[in-house]
Amino acid sequence: MLIPRAILALALTLAALSPAHATAEHDYAKGEYAIIAGGRAPNGKLSIAAHGSGEGGRDKFRVYLMAEPGHRRLAVLDDISENNNLDTAPDSYHAGWSPDSHYVAVSFRSERHILTLNIYRIEGGRAQLIAAPDLFRDMTGRKIDRKTDGDMRASRPGVEWQGPRRYRFSDHRLFVMQDAGLADKIGAFGKSSKMDDGRYSIEFSAEAVVDIDRGGRFRIGKPEPGAFWE
Repeated sequence: MLIPRAILALALTLAALSPAHATAEHDYAKGEYAIIAGGRAPNGKLSIAAHGSGEGGRDKFRVYLMAEPGHRRLAVLDDISENNNLDTAPDSYHAGWSPDSHYVAVSFRSERHILTLNIYRIEGGRAQLIAAPDLFRDMTGRKIDRKTDGDMRASRPGVEWQGPRRYRFSDHRLFVMQDAGLADKIGAFGKSSKMDDGRYSIEFSAEAVVDIDRGGRFRIGKPEPGAFWE
């Protein structure tokens, strides 16, 4: 069976791993809170750091909001733990801060080719998880459940900050389907190719500008087709 080039590319781009390992792990020393990639906030007063215990950092793995320069632990970031991630190495997690350091987007692998992206509002030494867009759901009426939907092979959401409460959001996914119906439904936001076994490799790629109000709710601008892997 012909494997889509996008799947091969993601194996190289979604994580910095040695050829022999599917996961990136780190044995944390006692009291070691390692700053993740991009983890230092623009204001120099905050950072995002990872910590775990036991072999490979798997026990009680968490990601934390830290006060700098003292590197003092302030709060745990919700919805990141040993239960929903693939890696424990700090450089396998990436933080993207808003210019004023009041918001941070944290991305990590929940499966080998699946990135999860969480957005947090930082206020009063706390990190509040806020809702993030789902352009695929908005455009298709379908929300992917990774426990039951085995047809999504890759997902790479992204955030590029354009202001204190504005960012450009990208939603990029790869599916393997029995027919080309999904490609017909998403139109210019999709690209499909027939595989050797008769199934279809279908990419979905969309981008939109997102504004966050002071309560943490978001408003999405008009989606545009994004770039494709293939």
